Amino acid sequence: MSENIERKCKAKGVKLTDQRKIIAKIMSEAQDHPDVNELYIRVSKIDPKISIATVYRTVKLFEEAGIVTKHDFKGGKARYEQINEGHHDHLIDVNTGEIIEFVDEEIEELQKKVAEKYGYNLVDHKLELYGIKKNSK
Repeated sequence: MSENIERKCKAKGVKLTDQRKIIAKIMSEAQDHPDVNELYIRVSKIDPKISIATVYRTVKLFEEAGIVTKHDFKGGKARYEQINEGHHDHLIDVNTGEIIEFVDEEIEELQKKVAEKYGYNLVDHKLELYGIKKNSK
């Protein structure tokens, strides 16, 4: 899995320098949706010579190549994840910023019904739910 972005880059003809390979590795291994600053911190631990500007440019390159996608969740920071084959939605904790990916067939069907109700065929959608974790007692 750690070479997934690198493999996609090669398939799309994106040139990979050593620095880009490190950034691709870190992004491929991310279990969260990091922003550029979080990526930079992680990348710096492997190669402190990589600048934040290089991380920005590389992430933009990966986005333009259709390898990663940018999310503008509330909070002002653009967050990134690699593009996967399957669709999923997001539940964002407004206090911690934790992002949970989920798929719910009932929601998928309801969205199709809403589009049909208004005379549309649904071709794409993005669902972001924002919440506060309930206290567990």
